[in-house]
Amino acid sequence: MYQRVMEHLTTAVLLLDGELRLRWMNPAAEALLAISLSRLKGLPLPSLVDGGKELGELLTKACEEFHPFTQREARLTLGTGETLTVDYTVSPLSANELLLEVEPRDRLLRISREEALQTRQETIKVLARGLAHEVKNPLGGIRGAAQLLERDLDDPGLQEFTRIIIEEVDRLRDLVDSMLGPNRVIRHEPLNIHKVLERVRALLIVEHPSVWIERDYDPSLPDLSGDESQLIQAVLNVARNAVEAMTEAGTPSPRLTLCTRARRQFTLGAECHRLVCEVAIIDNGPGIPTSLRETLFYPMVSGRAEGSGLGLSIAQSILHQHHGLIECESQPGHTRFRLLIPLEKRHD
Repeated sequence: MYQRVMEHLTTAVLLLDGELRLRWMNPAAEALLAISLSRLKGLPLPSLVDGGKELGELLTKACEEFHPFTQREARLTLGTGETLTVDYTVSPLSANELLLEVEPRDRLLRISREEALQTRQETIKVLARGLAHEVKNPLGGIRGAAQLLERDLDDPGLQEFTRIIIEEVDRLRDLVDSMLGPNRVIRHEPLNIHKVLERVRALLIVEHPSVWIERDYDPSLPDLSGDESQLIQAVLNVARNAVEAMTEAGTPSPRLTLCTRARRQFTLGAECHRLVCEVAIIDNGPGIPTSLRETLFYPMVSGRAEGSGLGLSIAQSILHQHHGLIECESQPGHTRFRLLIPLEKRHD
């Protein structure tokens, strides 16, 4: 009876002997370790994970002292190469038995990070709209006054100055509009995400023929509901940013990979979706400086000398309109942007 209860727990539970060999684990533990009990039974647990030496020392200590303990946010690397952040609790049952409960933290940490990102984006949007309102009102007055002044001036040289004022005012107005992102309501229509990526790829090949662009598509992906032109803009902003960063840094053999995958039972923010489309844009460029990673999607923030700092902000805004978001992982030689869009139909 107790084994049946343990088998239905969502927490990973493992039973070890005094030599830390695995005797039993529930299905949740098999899913966490990505391997079956029949393959692992009788093997020492510390040998199954990279970083298991520290785990083995703690398990041995708990067995010797017969005292339970809990470890928070430990990092374990599985045989598949996947790295997990977990909380685990060790409870000695007898001199030769240890009960190990493992709770993965990656999902919770990612949900917390995504909620914080969405909150910051909403705050920035409110501030940007307030700033736009305060800036555009006086800009309209300056433009109108310059037009009236131009009519009363007979000297062409002075009229040239008023035209400069009008053009610069228009440029500032366009900049403020760009900070606000797309200002039209998106049209939700069925579309194939690979059509979007192929359009972006064709544009980049023309603009940057020296960059090798690879495709790694999942052909089984169903159509999603979205605005094709908006998604082309979002993907193009991210991909073009990556290509230009590699070009500016002089990356040898620059390579960009466009990858699609389906993610099942995937949580975005606080909402769990049955199926999510993941578009990964991967480059082998210099990476994103650590100082910029927390503010990467803010308007006017750029790591490139020629960057406007609006491309990623606009792309994130477009993804939010599609109830998705953009994540980024970066290190020198490997930067991955993940565009995540729910695939189920919505009736907003």
